[in-house]
Amino acid sequence: MEAETTFRAMGSDVHVIVVDGSPRLLETAREFVDDLEDGWSRFRPNSEISRMNAVAGFPARVSAATLALVQRAVEGARVTGGRYDPTVLGAVLRAGYYRTFELLTDEPPRASSSLGFGYEGIEIDPVRSTVTLPWGVGFDPGGIGKGYAADLLVDELLARGAAGACANVGGDLRVAGRSPQGGSWVIDIDHPMGGRPAATVSLRSGPVATSSRMRRTWGRKDDRRHHMIDPSTGVPATGNVASATVVAAEAWEAEVAAKAAFIAGVHRGVRLLESLKTDGLLIDLRGSLHRTSGFDRFALRGAADEALEEATR
Repeated sequence: MEAETTFRAMGSDVHVIVVDGSPRLLETAREFVDDLEDGWSRFRPNSEISRMNAVAGFPARVSAATLALVQRAVEGARVTGGRYDPTVLGAVLRAGYYRTFELLTDEPPRASSSLGFGYEGIEIDPVRSTVTLPWGVGFDPGGIGKGYAADLLVDELLARGAAGACANVGGDLRVAGRSPQGGSWVIDIDHPMGGRPAATVSLRSGPVATSSRMRRTWGRKDDRRHHMIDPSTGVPATGNVASATVVAAEAWEAEVAAKAAFIAGVHRGVRLLESLKTDGLLIDLRGSLHRTSGFDRFALRGAADEALEEATR
């Protein structure tokens, strides 16, 4: 038996599929993600992330989930050499992303921020369950929060009796257990230019995460902006990647790697993914596909064959 639902949370559509579990699990999924958003949203002044940012320079006591989020964010920044950086909050605000995406307009950015970068200076105390941000630095859960939410949600649904589960939180997806068809989970990877899927992958368990500049944009026609900040410049990335999709061990890892590969550019991005022992598919601004050497382990032959044959590495 299969049940599914879609709802809005974390500024995105959340799609959940549960196999052979109580119908109540769909409501559990909504409540679970809502609780995570209450703790992690930078747009909610009483969230743990907002309070942590408000007392930068001093320890902030946080829940186990938030502590784990920050730990993974720092590790993700370290292994990607800072191409993913959770302390881009000031740059995100300067780009005009100062309220939820649904409320953004095409007016010139009005927000200013003096916040700088500094993930290396984040202090985490697991014993006291505290996080201390460096003075003048803000933490942005974007780039990892949706993927980690998918990880936690799938684990929760399985622990509550589901035989299989899929959680897709704004394009960052995790599957585990039995699929509705009884075998592997089959997942289409959207092409950022539209049309048929760029590829289709098959997973028994694991994540697929995508970072793209094509959907979440704002600003005037001659000054379009997006949320993919390049930490090396402090402004929205202007490289040659339209989207980056990654298959990894966990969804937070896939999301971090996808963002880092997006920032790195097509060829460096492919090499970065391979150095991280992950696999992925990068699509450039012309619509051409570039994949890691191991990506075909997951890709199904079918509708996307022609596009995959045209891909360059």
